[in-house]
Amino acid sequence: MNFDLDKITRENIKKLVPYSSARDEYKGKEGIFLDANENSLGAPIPSDKGMALNRYPDPMQIDVKDKISKIKGLPIENIFLGNGSDEAIDILFRAFCDPGKDNIIICPPTYGMYEVSANINDVKIKKVPLTKDEFQLDTENVTKAIDVNTKLIFICCPNNPTGNSVAWSSIKSILENFTGIVVVDEAYINFASYRSLIPELLNYPNLVILQTLSKAWGLAGLRIGMAFASEPIIDIFNKIKPPYNINIASQKLALEALSNVDKVNAWIKEIVSEREKLRKELSTLSFVDRIYPSEANFLLVKVKDANKTYQFLESKQIIVRNRTNVMLCEGCLRITIGTVKENETLINTLKQFN
Repeated sequence: MNFDLDKITRENIKKLVPYSSARDEYKGKEGIFLDANENSLGAPIPSDKGMALNRYPDPMQIDVKDKISKIKGLPIENIFLGNGSDEAIDILFRAFCDPGKDNIIICPPTYGMYEVSANINDVKIKKVPLTKDEFQLDTENVTKAIDVNTKLIFICCPNNPTGNSVAWSSIKSILENFTGIVVVDEAYINFASYRSLIPELLNYPNLVILQTLSKAWGLAGLRIGMAFASEPIIDIFNKIKPPYNINIASQKLALEALSNVDKVNAWIKEIVSEREKLRKELSTLSFVDRIYPSEANFLLVKVKDANKTYQFLESKQIIVRNRTNVMLCEGCLRITIGTVKENETLINTLKQFN
């Protein structure tokens, strides 16, 4: 593998001079701030939890990154925070893919935002489906699909919507034989029985790992996504992002949440336990054909009639995700692991349908 970041970075990005905000120029937290044209009199709503809402937030989210750095065992310089992982995905396209010229590879069924972002950025999409039933990478056909204009390969692990892990040997093979960037989306890694690939960043300069505070950390409403990569790649991310992409309320609340690792770990254990209980309960229903193995906080369940089952649940105000129109997921519903009470209600309702 001969990875050259300069070679795959768009020329306009190399020449880009990022916007320099007032808070980039002065790093201190104390002083008389007359530099950013803020309203010095305050905000018209109460300032809670020490948040001065009339002031701009830290553009580089140093305190939050410092907390994440200690949890992940990774230097701040290797961390990017975005307005959800979707911002990091979009930046990858804007940094490395020339519109109308370059292409990416995705492996459906997978997370839909890769395709949406590609279309927004006018980047061609090459689809190499996962293997049927096992949902593993077809490394041979992925390799065949690569050409001189292939800049990104997206791998979701654990995969959404199937929930399964993707073999490290397959990911490693692609990392070692691709001169572009391999993006491994680990949004559901906290629920998995295996470790994150973060330690592999030392071995593969073309690896970008996405994670989020939306799932295990229970902060979907804050919209904070994380990207981990080599310092040169993170530097490019920071050149492109808006100056204040994470608001002050999200930063303060994220800091508070990141101080509760033990509580989150307890939640993870409970969700994994409920996942197994729900799997067993669902397997007793006659209209359930298959429950796919899951390393995430959801189950992909194949039923005899996905549309009717979905509509029945919806009529009972139980909302699941109908994935029957997704490649290789025909007849399937994706069911998030709820609370103990929610899971019991789901099963009891499905027994009525049965």
